[in-house]
Amino acid sequence: MLRSCVRDAIRSSRSFTRMYSKEVRFGSEVRALMIRGVDVLADAVAVTMGPKGRSVVIERPWTSPKITKDGVTVARSIALKDQHMNLGAKLVQDVAGNTNESAGDGTTTATVLARAITKEGFSHITMGANPVEIRRGVMMAVEVVKEKLKEMSSAVETREEIQQVATISANGDTEIGRLIAEATDRVGTKGTITVKDGKRLKDELTVIQGLRFDTGYVSPFFVNSAKGAKVEFTNALVLISLKKITKLSQIVKGLEQSLKTRRPLIIIAEDISGEALNALVLNKLRTGLQVCALKSPSYGQQRKDLIGDISAATGATIFGDDFDFAMVENAKLEDLGQVGEAIITKDSTMLLNGKPKPGLLPQRINQINDELADTKTKAEQRERLRLRHSALTKGVAVIHVGGASEVEVSEKKDRVVDALNATRAAIEEGIVPGGGIAFLRCIPHLQELKMESRDLQKGVEIICNALRMPCQTIARNAGVDGAMVVAKVMNGSGDFGYDAMGDQYGHLVEKGIIDPTKVVRTAISDAAGVASLLSTTEVVITDSRTDDLLSKLAGAGGGMDDLDMNMGGMDELAALAGMSGMGGMGGMGGMGGMGGMGGMGGFGGMGGMGGGSSASSRASDAPSAEEMNEMVKSIPGMEKVEVTDIDASGM
Repeated sequence: MLRSCVRDAIRSSRSFTRMYSKEVRFGSEVRALMIRGVDVLADAVAVTMGPKGRSVVIERPWTSPKITKDGVTVARSIALKDQHMNLGAKLVQDVAGNTNESAGDGTTTATVLARAITKEGFSHITMGANPVEIRRGVMMAVEVVKEKLKEMSSAVETREEIQQVATISANGDTEIGRLIAEATDRVGTKGTITVKDGKRLKDELTVIQGLRFDTGYVSPFFVNSAKGAKVEFTNALVLISLKKITKLSQIVKGLEQSLKTRRPLIIIAEDISGEALNALVLNKLRTGLQVCALKSPSYGQQRKDLIGDISAATGATIFGDDFDFAMVENAKLEDLGQVGEAIITKDSTMLLNGKPKPGLLPQRINQINDELADTKTKAEQRERLRLRHSALTKGVAVIHVGGASEVEVSEKKDRVVDALNATRAAIEEGIVPGGGIAFLRCIPHLQELKMESRDLQKGVEIICNALRMPCQTIARNAGVDGAMVVAKVMNGSGDFGYDAMGDQYGHLVEKGIIDPTKVVRTAISDAAGVASLLSTTEVVITDSRTDDLLSKLAGAGGGMDDLDMNMGGMDELAALAGMSGMGGMGGMGGMGGMGGMGGMGGFGGMGGMGGGSSASSRASDAPSAEEMNEMVKSIPGMEKVEVTDIDASGM
């Protein structure tokens, strides 16, 4: 009888299976939950800050745990059970992610700042302040801070400064700082440096012939690496076309050569779409075809120049150019370039150890030198020519991270990548005193601001208090009183600050304790943007994971914990099926795609049909017919259902 009632209810309401119940919560109660989530994430990330910061162990399925001091890695690994706490944590995760994408470092600083701004903002709003005015005050203060940081910044000019930046970002590891400084020397400040897992106990630096450009694969289905969303090939062939490739017939010859030689194929073209892309993806998924398609870098004349460089470095023929009318449909093995190694991500490509044809690469380099020597060449073109010349002559620096185990290599690699990103940021925008001192020197300027309203002034005060937190956190991780350290540093001037590694005060720039301006600026900007917006929250809407009514209706039925939210509107059916006499349905077995309800995936006995003792033991707890009717009708989409018989024996 119950089964027929459920079937009638579904027929009477087509939208029943698409319904999702929502939970709406208001005011200070939900803000308090979100703050708890922010605290959990920020506490986990903050322990990694500074030269005496601790490591974090992260469990990973199917492999060994990861030990890291990388703030963004820790932040991304956190997911909280409570929905509202998780919302707060996810928003701060976005802060760390944005900072990592923009500057490549400073994620821990951004997280600490975001927590401070959010907590104090919530506190003021709970006491009746205007959230919009608070946010305006915060953003106005941040603009002042960014201007002061720019004034404090000084350019990076020497190898020692580059080494200092890298050492500080690598948590005081001088060996990493030395390697990055040496790599920068060998390939230039705008050269390409990459980091790979090493096979020895010690770190190594090698420089190999190669090119890097800023376009990646056109489809994620080409990814073949288990260590991130990237394509990795060795001893690959390269097919280059200046024209669009839309038909499979255009690349059949190239694919045949790849299959005959059993070597991967990299296709570089203006665009790859339609039948050609579909065929490549389909064959990659079905047969494991080793192929990757990517778009040509840049545009216009710059695109032709870069394609020419790739051709010279790999020995590939350029199909579709204005001088050689070779057709890509007739590609032969000798028309394809060769590279020893290729690493392709969604937005960058590195071709290493290319095998150019005799005489072509020196000829290309001489051509670039002639253009540089031409007095008519514009300044903008000269900069591009220098970059191309550096790529063709100096190659790519590869830092091989060594260690005794995979866990050790992974932890050190995270620090090397952070140090490399910090070095690039320092070269781009300069450096400021480190250890959180740059933020502290901005506070007096903010205190001089006189805002037009009290709430705007509160926004400025929030930033003043937040700027103390990075220095305080570094000191606390070093085992000293953070508040006392901040007070003493505030009494000083210039680059006077606290050296956490040496546990002493002094001039930090002289000690080599410096931060990239871009990292510091990005951290405060991203933290204030998200945290101040989070502070304006008054209502939070989430999917309802637990429902008291449905839990009561399910009684002791055992399948509710396994149903999750993926069932959408079928949660109500799950609850009904968990009633007395059905033995909990054993989790409904995924409901077998409903299958016309097909007995609802096996009820695990249904009382008298095997396992009846379970049903009889719960019979006394079952609600009465009147209560059952009331509860069933309260479920969305089942208002017209009338339950007249819920006895399993009568079904």
